[in-house]
Amino acid sequence: MGIIDKDRTDEIIGDLEEITDDISDVKIWDIPVLLVFGCLFCIVALQFFTRYVLNDSLGWTEEIARYFLIMLGFVGAISCVRNGKHIFLEFAYRYFPKASLKPITIFVDVTSTAFWAYAGFLAVELAQKTRSYIVSINIPKSTLYYVVAAACFFCAFFALLQLLSTLKKTRSQVIQEKLDLGATGV
Repeated sequence: MGIIDKDRTDEIIGDLEEITDDISDVKIWDIPVLLVFGCLFCIVALQFFTRYVLNDSLGWTEEIARYFLIMLGFVGAISCVRNGKHIFLEFAYRYFPKASLKPITIFVDVTSTAFWAYAGFLAVELAQKTRSYIVSINIPKSTLYYVVAAACFFCAFFALLQLLSTLKKTRSQVIQEKLDLGATGV
């Protein structure tokens, strides 16, 4: 076994324990995901309490929690796309020639915009074809699909804004941005 660098270990632990009060990147667009997350937390806490403390679980909590988890994924994607925090091809920024970074970035932005727009279109189609109701409560299941569709269209909107921003930048600005992004690992 190798020698453990105590300073490096302390640095890593310090990074893990760092707590910040900086919420400057939270915008109005993040409020829906925070509300969905808060509702999901309350539903799951209620489910846990009734199942393990009262030993008599509420039947509707599992189904509703599942639907809120779906909404959390799609509504949360809005914040990810807005902040540019989605998974992207970081290896391309490091290993491809610098001259190809702007075209690759434009291609990724176009693909992302098209993906979200098409996903929204499919969600609307699914919502229009769905006639069933949520079993636990008397709400059409299509309501969930319309929420997903709206989230996908918002993602497409923010991806389009990112594309327009990339198109306005010079090649050197894109290279600097992508190489700095790759170097920090963020």
